[in-house]
Amino acid sequence: MTKRTDTSQPGNRDQTEPAEGKAETPELICVRVATAVKLTGIGRSTLYELINSGDIETVKVGRSTFILYRSLRRLFEKH
Repeated sequence: MTKRTDTSQPGNRDQTEPAEGKAETPELICVRVATAVKLTGIGRSTLYELINSGDIETVKVGRSTFILYRSLRRLFEKH
């Protein structure tokens, strides 16, 4: 049996549905180094220096390095 929500009344909107007229944009969690280079304009070598200094947080999945998007935002907010 599937749970149904009556959305005809205000306040009865299912939490998973986006508000009318607004498209829900997924928030980035992490990006690869190459994508971070394109997004920020910071060179690849400089990004790795920031990673090694601890200014940018990363996650390793197998051989891939992912940069946490919130870490990139924080870097630009403090400068």
